[in-house]
Amino acid sequence: MSDISDLAHRDATEFERTDFTPYRSAQGTDPLKADTAVVGIVLAGGEGTRLAPLTARQAKPAVPFGARHRIIDFALSNLVNSGVRSLYVLVQHHGRSVSDHVRSAWHTVPDDGFVNIVHPNGQSFRGTADAVRQSLERLQVHSADLVLIFGADHVYRMDVSQMIAHHKACRADVTVAALPVPRDDARSFGVIDCDADGRILQFLEKPTDPPTMPGRPNHCFASMGNYCFTASALLRAMQTPTNIRELDFGRHVLPRMLQERRRVFAYDFNTNVVPGLIDHENAGYWRDVGTLDAYFQSTLDTLGDQPAFELDNPLWPIRLSRRAWPPARLVRAQLHNAQIGAGALVRDAAVTDSVIRRAALIDEDADIQRCVVLDGASIGKGARLRNVIVAQGVAIPPHARIGFDPELDRRLWTVTPAGLTVVSQP
Repeated sequence: MSDISDLAHRDATEFERTDFTPYRSAQGTDPLKADTAVVGIVLAGGEGTRLAPLTARQAKPAVPFGARHRIIDFALSNLVNSGVRSLYVLVQHHGRSVSDHVRSAWHTVPDDGFVNIVHPNGQSFRGTADAVRQSLERLQVHSADLVLIFGADHVYRMDVSQMIAHHKACRADVTVAALPVPRDDARSFGVIDCDADGRILQFLEKPTDPPTMPGRPNHCFASMGNYCFTASALLRAMQTPTNIRELDFGRHVLPRMLQERRRVFAYDFNTNVVPGLIDHENAGYWRDVGTLDAYFQSTLDTLGDQPAFELDNPLWPIRLSRRAWPPARLVRAQLHNAQIGAGALVRDAAVTDSVIRRAALIDEDADIQRCVVLDGASIGKGARLRNVIVAQGVAIPPHARIGFDPELDRRLWTVTPAGLTVVSQP
């Protein structure tokens, strides 16, 4: 074969790969040492009120993202790609939506690994730390060396083995993944104050005068809500009777560990190297998609021939559901910078700067601009939509105009501070 043919064949083979065989770290080392027992916990129980109405009938981690994924797939894929094989997903609000997806897409993990769903055992989870404390006996923490506690509502790629290596090198009790952000933006985050060695001095929630990073006076460390605990330190923090009222890691547990002079360190996410990134990508891409505007913008970040975040990376794949969907059908369609999900039908319509999810229908003479149309939604003949999210299963009537009159849209549906209209089921 010619060089071009060889490249095309190689790429096709890589993109067809659906197994999650252990990947080698981007730094050339094994993802995890065989003598280190690691348990991964993904917190997927939040109510997701800021993402309403998309969370009216499903949990935030189960909300679709892009043409093929769900939000929780990013956290789970990062952990599995990094060699973590013992995984627990803690669910609560609309927990079945997460459970059903995990059982469909994550029923097998390489090397006899597993992903287990954990529901509240009687009393509802009242926070991140409370969820872990209530579930300790079911999480195999006592037999682990390290415990990873990650959120389920972020879009990013991360080789977690590099964070583990940093944790070990620092001899830390807990390591917190930290994202450098411009100081002017830091007032919207939980900010980490640390010394030149990365040892954390204090946590500040949305401070008006945020402390800057050592050596970078224009940037601050924002907590990503991802933690690596030495198991003994986590057990000590969880089982102290006087601290039973500590409900949240960021607000309660970690500040108290600082008071006890535990070794708490920051891990700079921007130092993380993931294989397969393309030059045009934002190597430190991380988005909290907990609001409608952030979710919408992050979805648009995956579009184009040079997206800020490339969803297809054969060396660090984001797992897909194994359900067999029929191919998308495009009948005299006009597509400009769009993703079209499996089973969708676009018939005599125009789609621009948009994501059309699985089994959606865009009917004749419809014009869709900067929209996210979720699974099973239908857009009627002659409809015009601009800057709109159409929730799952919603039917937009023929000749509707949405996204052009904010006052009218606000009376009928949800309109965000940035002017995005979200059309949901009544």
